[in-house]
Amino acid sequence: MPRTTPRWTYHLERSQLLPLPIDEAFAFFADAGNLEALTPPTLRFRMLTPAPIAMQAGALIDYRLKVHGMPVRWRTEIVAWEPGRRFVDRQLRGPYALWEHTHSFEPVDGGTLMRDVVVYRLPLGPFGALANRLLVAADLRRIFDFRRDAFARLLAPRLDT
Repeated sequence: MPRTTPRWTYHLERSQLLPLPIDEAFAFFADAGNLEALTPPTLRFRMLTPAPIAMQAGALIDYRLKVHGMPVRWRTEIVAWEPGRRFVDRQLRGPYALWEHTHSFEPVDGGTLMRDVVVYRLPLGPFGALANRLLVAADLRRIFDFRRDAFARLLAPRLDT
């Protein structure tokens, strides 16, 4: 029987070529300490889990941020951990009814192709769908655009040497 996606579930997919070997690219994105630098300052992201975080399946990460001025506490669990290949974080507590973010890495000519796939659903059924159409989908696109550009800025000094 084919798998169906529940109503009002959305997907965001992004790919980025990283001019790094796969082990370095994976290590950078698997380091939760880099999340703050990859998050727009307007979200006022702050890690609450003390560093260092032992990344592995079952790891829990707590942080707080502000979304349109509203404080949000968020907890994710690493539900899949395949070093050098992929990892998946799932929201346990936060603003979404469902949030699952898969980070995958593939070696390609010139470096590593990183893919982000986010599957999410907002609470409140049709009201959440309206919020997604009016605000959330565009917010998420901006956040992932910022992340892409921030990584390029962070990497630039390494490539200049």
